[in-house]
Parts: sequence; structure tokens; C-alpha cells
Amino acid sequence: MSRVELFAAIRRDRRLDAGLSQRALAEKYGVHRRTVRQALESAVPPPRKEPVVRRSVLDPAKGWIDEMLREDLTAPRKQKHTARRIHQRLAQEHGFDEVSYSTVSDYVAVRRPEIETEAREGHRHLAGMVPQVHLPGEEAEVDFADVWVRLAGTVTKCHLFTLRLSYSGKAVHRVFASQAQESFMQGHVEAFNTLGGVPVRHIRYDNLKPAVNRICTGRSRVESERWVTFRAHYGFDAFYCIPGQDGAHEKGGVEQEGGRFRRTHLVPVPEVASLEELNEKIAAIDAAEDDRMLQGRLTTIGFNFVSEADSLAPLPWGEFECGITLTPKVDRSSRISVRQCHYSVPARFIGQNVRVLLRGNELLVFERRKIVARHPRLTRRGEFRDELDHYLEILMVKPGAMAGSTALAAARENGTFTEVHEAFWAAARTSHGDAAGTRALIEVLLLHRRMPAPAIQLGLAAAIRAGSINAEVVAVEARRAVADASPHEDSTDDSDDPPPWAEPSGVVSLTARRAQLPEDKRPLPSVAPYDQLLSRRHPKGTA
Repeated sequence: MSRVELFAAIRRDRRLDAGLSQRALAEKYGVHRRTVRQALESAVPPPRKEPVVRRSVLDPAKGWIDEMLREDLTAPRKQKHTARRIHQRLAQEHGFDEVSYSTVSDYVAVRRPEIETEAREGHRHLAGMVPQVHLPGEEAEVDFADVWVRLAGTVTKCHLFTLRLSYSGKAVHRVFASQAQESFMQGHVEAFNTLGGVPVRHIRYDNLKPAVNRICTGRSRVESERWVTFRAHYGFDAFYCIPGQDGAHEKGGVEQEGGRFRRTHLVPVPEVASLEELNEKIAAIDAAEDDRMLQGRLTTIGFNFVSEADSLAPLPWGEFECGITLTPKVDRSSRISVRQCHYSVPARFIGQNVRVLLRGNELLVFERRKIVARHPRLTRRGEFRDELDHYLEILMVKPGAMAGSTALAAARENGTFTEVHEAFWAAARTSHGDAAGTRALIEVLLLHRRMPAPAIQLGLAAAIRAGSINAEVVAVEARRAVADASPHEDSTDDSDDPPPWAEPSGVVSLTARRAQLPEDKRPLPSVAPYDQLLSRRHPKGTA
């Protein structure tokens, strides 16, 4: 039993019997009371030096030996391999003579019964169904189903996570970009939060890679340690079905539920901007399905769930962080590589290692505790996602790289680089030349970091109308738009009047109005609005 499994078992015993003392738990598992205290404080064992695992000299030959033993399954009873004959064949046919006979004999004695058991369990069972009884709050089933989504205009293969309670039939669905362990556990977290509790007996699973590292004989499994920690945190057990089609009937409820939900609610192919938007719609569908009645039931799913909710185990204090932390290095292209996909980060981090939190549907980049970049999770090898804002400092030095950059192409595609940006850029290059005009555009793009995009777009339009193609004018007009919008935001009037920047053509800036007057009637220009551009920092040596 690994330390993670030991901690999980100790926490489970204390959960089932709160009166068990630390001494009793220590005596039961043959460990020190300090270990029991650590297990009760946290489901994650403290780190320790891992022992060096010594490989067996027989490892290269185990595949050959297993093949010989599987041949014996159909061989006559008196013409099956003995351990000595296997030892001879290894030397004669495979040139493997560096292992002793006793080592081969010990392995065959253990492995032959395992292979025979696997063969017996692999036979198809008799067809037919036996009705089952499920008590409230005891069991649930989990499975993934493939689903196609038109994501930001591109048809993408995604994965529908489903957790279904066996008693009431209430199901929680979420769509993820992959079936990775982060998505698998995040689906559980959202399902538990939606249901308000955890099944008290067990949850049934296929032998999914996020949970199972190796399938042993029978129902024995070697589980992922992080998955064991997750189960210990939420306090539930796992029931693994027989591999292949022979075990599909053991969780037939969720097998049928995934296909039904896909046919009913995801046809035609849903078209959304992000998976977050799609999951919000799916959550609303799940809530509406409480009025649905299952075949053979006289009451609705929602009615049955009301009586089941009280039987669920309570949620633990504190939510489990399902994402994994990585520290990739930022390359010269201001990108990081995570799971063979590439994401841009701010250019100031080039050459440094950054902390990344990879979740089921998103990737977060941190500078200490501050999020400096956020991307949707990519899944196809070699995919990349660039943000134009991350390259502005580089483009200020190399303005010629702006036109052909992948970041600009992405900004045009997602709509953040609008027609008014294009018009300002064209006017700036005409007035100041290609390099200086591009730098003027970049100065405007830097304003997006501290001002709302609609206000900046209004400022760009005003600058173009006035013929003043520079970032300072855009900044002043954008601040004026923000100031004009603040009374609308604070007003309690229920009118549907849009903010000033909603109709740029209907707004005439101060600069544009002055330009429309005859020269002899124009008021003297004032530099007062430009005082906003002055730094507020005090010179050195002043208070």
C-alpha cells in the first residue's frame, strides 16, 4: 500500500467511525501516530525521498514468457510449457541466457494463474438484464462521450463529461477540450457542487487513464496517486468495471445517458465562442431536465432528487485544485510550450521560467499571485495562440514585423482589432510613414491596458475625423468618453439609451467641433486637457 493509499484508508476509517482514536488507527495500520496525525490533517502525504527502484533482470523477457503461457491456454493438457522448457526457449530462440532457472520458475508460478484468470473473465457472459435496486445517495456513474462543437467558427472535437446518480437519474454534464486528468477531476468538482454532496458508497467507472495506471487481475487496479488524493479529499470510493464491452452493462445508465443528451441537446452542432459559454447553456439544460420522467418511473427526476439530496455525504471544506502547476521557459518568440501546444506571454518574461496552472479548459500564467495571461486550453499538437498585447513592446522596437505577425492575424479574427483600428493605422502611415505610423498605432494599443475598448474606439474615430493622427489625441478623447459615460452608469433611470461610444457617428469631439468653425471665430486652443498626460510622480527630493 502506497502512502497516498494509506492516508486515504486512515481518513476513510475516521470518516466512518469518528470515535476511532489515533492510537487505534496507528495499531491497525502498523504506523506511527505521527503518520496518523499527518493523514488526518491532509490527504496529501508530505514529500519524502523516493527509494531507487531496482529493475528485475527478467523484465526484458516477461513479454516472451507471457506469450508462451497464453499459447498454453489452447494447447493439450500434457503438452504445456514447464518453467524449465521456458528457460530453455529463452536461451535458444531469444538469446536470453543471463537469468537463472529459479527466477524464471518463480515468475511462471505467479504469472500462469493470472493469465488463466484473465482468460476465464474474458469470455462473454450470457445475454440478458437483471433489474437492480439503488438506494438514495449511494451510487453514481461517470463516463466521457465524444461531441463536436463549432468553437469560434472551427468545428472541434470535444468530450462530454457525465456524472449520473443511480437512484434519481439526475445527471450533470460538462464539455471539456480533452479527457485529461485535470478535466476528469474538474468534472467531478462541478458535479459535486451542483448536486450539493457526494455519493456515500462508490462511483462506477471505466478503466479511464486519468484514474487507472495499470489494470491487474480481476478488479484490482493501480490508481494514479493524484486521483487517490482527490478521492480521499472528497471521501468516496471507486468501482472499476470489467474492461471492454463485457463491463459496459455495469454502468449502463451513464452509457445511455451520454448518447441521449448528445442527440437531444447537441444536435445540430452547437456554435459558441468558448467552452465556458457552452457549459453555461448546458447547466441551464441540466436544471430544466429535472422535470423529465424516466421510463418506468411515476415521478420526475427533480422530485426523486429532492429525497436523494439529503442522503449524499456533505462536501469537504475547501475545493480541490484540479489544475497542475508547471514552470515552462519562455522562448525568444515570447511563447511557452505546454503539452506540445504553444501560448504567448508578455514579452518581459522572455528567457525566464513562469508558473503555469493548466486546468481542464484553460491555462493561466502567473507572476507571483497575479494572472498575467489567460488562454483557452489547446489540445492538438503544434497548435498556438498569440495575444497581440503580449508583443507590443517588441513591435515598438520592430514596427516592420507588425503587418505579418500571427498575433495581429489572431486579433483580426477574434474582433479585438477593429475597422477603426485599421483606419487609424492607414491614416497614421500616410501621415507619418510606415514605421512612425505603426508606432503611433502601438501607442494606442497600449491604452487598452488601462482604458475600456469602446472608449478607445471612440477616441480613434474622433482623432480620424479631426485629422489629428496621434495617440495623445486618442487618449484625451477616450478619457472624455469615459467621463461622459459615468453619469449614465450612476443614473437610476431605466431608459435604454446606449453609452456615448455606442454610436460613434453621433458623437462630435471637442477637437472636431473646433475644426468645423471658421478660422476667425475659432477659440484659442487650450492645453488643459493634455495635463492628464503628465506623470503624477514627484521629482526626487520633493515631498
